[in-house]
Amino acid sequence: MSAPDPFSELIAPFSRRGVDLGLDRLQAALADLGHPERRFAAVQVAGTNGKGSISTMLHAIATAAGIRCGLYTSPHLLSWCERIRLPDGLIASEHLQRLLRDLQPVALRHNLTPFELVTAAAMQAFAEAEAELVVLEVGLGGRLDATTVHPKREVLAFASIGLDHTEHLGPTISAIAAEKAGVLHGAATAISGPQPAEAAQVLTEQARQIGCALRWVTPLPAMEQGGPELGLRGNLQRLNAAVAAGAAEALAERGWPISAVAIEQGLRQARWPGRLDRRLFAGQPLLVDGAHNPPAAAALRHELDQLEQQTGGPTPRRWLIGMQRHKDAPELLRTLLRPGDQVLVVALPAEHSSWSAAELQAATGVAIEQGEGALSTQLRWLVQSAGLPVACGSLYLVAELLPLLNATD
Repeated sequence: MSAPDPFSELIAPFSRRGVDLGLDRLQAALADLGHPERRFAAVQVAGTNGKGSISTMLHAIATAAGIRCGLYTSPHLLSWCERIRLPDGLIASEHLQRLLRDLQPVALRHNLTPFELVTAAAMQAFAEAEAELVVLEVGLGGRLDATTVHPKREVLAFASIGLDHTEHLGPTISAIAAEKAGVLHGAATAISGPQPAEAAQVLTEQARQIGCALRWVTPLPAMEQGGPELGLRGNLQRLNAAVAAGAAEALAERGWPISAVAIEQGLRQARWPGRLDRRLFAGQPLLVDGAHNPPAAAALRHELDQLEQQTGGPTPRRWLIGMQRHKDAPELLRTLLRPGDQVLVVALPAEHSSWSAAELQAATGVAIEQGEGALSTQLRWLVQSAGLPVACGSLYLVAELLPLLNATD
């Protein structure tokens, strides 16, 4: 049985709010706190897939440059503390609990959502820690995301934009891109890698309208072609690294002491668990990845195809998958699976509605089994795979798996 969550009684009272995008509530709460967000500069990272990787790399670069840099990401895997990295390391559990307790009256007065509450705690923690610069990963969308309350977002970075959270952001890539482009403002420099045509058009037009400098970057070369070593695995990280490096260079132009050496060092040292993460179970290798939407599934499939080319061709593999009900799991499976693959679907923790094997089999026509019992039992089945087995889907599943797995290093 897992240990009790020390934050549940501090955050749960606000959970009934769910997702309620907007800036006014948090702006008013931060004003009550004396505007801690005004005591440090920020870089904001928006997009659909790759935000966390770009944010992690950029934080590592700034830290390598000697800047007192903080990092705010979401969601977390094992602890709420993972969301707030202060210049000296992850925020301590006792520290975050104290902040959340102190914020209860303000949060209740302004009817904050859970994300807004934790964002307020993060802003307070960064100010108290005397951070000079903070990398803020957008939680959802951008235009109305809580991180957008920060008044001095000098540099903006865009990860790949695709279809996800359509129930909140709109049904098309253009609509989603418009929400994410809402972070643009005339005093910032924005960096993006290649985007789908609809997203690129939206970013370009909105940047033009408000006078924001928008720069496009291409993936960094592979190491064998002279590119830098990356701490994060996968070809897609070459694109994320290019965005992070471009954002770092934009910061350097604004006077931040970031050198080419610091950029290379940060890219090499960055770590981000649960993304193309090689692990061991009972001494057997497997891959864990938080691919939970079709664009992420396409990226994962590309990585597996590349791996198969290096190892002599495709081999049927076993999959362990858990997906939230509002995600497009049928399309994810159609993207990932190859003939001969075997799939076991597991339910997510009880508070999250998830797809069942029967529903996915009906939607895809693929034979799928429902996993029952302990996850350790499902993992024993998974690693008895001819090809490299993969566990993927919701980060809630990744969070349940990681404590059962060993690192490969």
